[in-house]
Order: sequence, then C-alpha cells, then structure tokens
Amino acid sequence: MTRTPILTLLLCLMSATFVKAQEINQSKHDAKGKEMLVGKIDKKGLTRDPYATWFNVQHKKYRMDPQNINAIEGALKNHEITIFMGTWCGDSKREVPRFYKILEQLDFPMHQLTVVAVDYEGDQYKKSPGGEERGLNILKVPTFIFYKKGKEVNRIVESPVVSLEGDMYKIVTDRPYAHNYSDLEPN
Repeated sequence: MTRTPILTLLLCLMSATFVKAQEINQSKHDAKGKEMLVGKIDKKGLTRDPYATWFNVQHKKYRMDPQNINAIEGALKNHEITIFMGTWCGDSKREVPRFYKILEQLDFPMHQLTVVAVDYEGDQYKKSPGGEERGLNILKVPTFIFYKKGKEVNRIVESPVVSLEGDMYKIVTDRPYAHNYSDLEPN
C-alpha cells in the first residue's frame, strides 16, 4: 500500500476531528460588533466573557425550591433535555443559568443535555449554524425541550408558568402541563 492513501485518510480524519472540535461554543459578531454564541454550546462557553457577567450572577443568586427539587430528582434522570437559547435574549440570560443550577443540584448527567444558541439577525433569526432548530417549532427562547426515550414529552417556553422546578416537576412526573405558548403550537 502506498503512503498517499494513508496520508490522505489521516488528514481527512484529523480535519474532521478539528471541525468537530470547532462546533462547540462558536461565537460571531452582529452588524454592530456585539458578540453572541451560535450553535451547540456548553456551560464553559457561557461562563467566559462577555457572557459570564450575566450567567454567573443569575446562577449564584437563584434560590431553588427544595420541595420541587426533591420531587423531581429521580424522574429527571430518565429524560434528555435540549435547550434553545440566545445569548442576546434577556429571558435566556435569566432562565438558562437558573436551569443549569437546578441540573447541577440534581447531579443531572450533562451528557443528556444539549444546548443550542440561536442567532437573531435577519434570515438567521432563531436559527443555528447546524440547523438543530429545524422542525422543532422554536417560537421563543429559551425553549427547554424534555425528551423521554427519544420522544418529546413537553417543553418550557420563554419563562416558566409557576417556577422552573415546579414546571419541571409536572413535566417529568407526567402531570398535566401547558407552557405559556401552548395555544400557538401546531396541531
């Protein structure tokens, strides 16, 4: 076997790994030069500047409801969660750090969490570079989608109805729950 096909294969694998590594915590600047995260992100991206200023404050000051925390502890781990948010969005800046604090308190397996930051400019409004939002009817951000065995069971949209913990309790224990924009959902 010649070295050229092996070298080509190695270069392809290395570039695929490099591209994959770049997918998380991508940032871009809007038309006014303001930075935002887009695509798949994680807490590490949210706790660096310029996002750390709002993330850390909301995360630290949030006081959880211990009664609901205890009630959802076991059931939550049977779910996967996808969050769509905007680092430019006031509701996301408030709710996402609080949500992370709840998940951390519950030792939620973070490999079951996907966080996607969406854009807000022009034709990219509420879209991500990877298109993760396609077909999911993302009307408002943040949107917290709860899945069980790969099927969506419910979502919290923009802000909780009662509290994050209270809404999560209803969702993960299969109790009746309608988010703030349920009337806008397609049939």
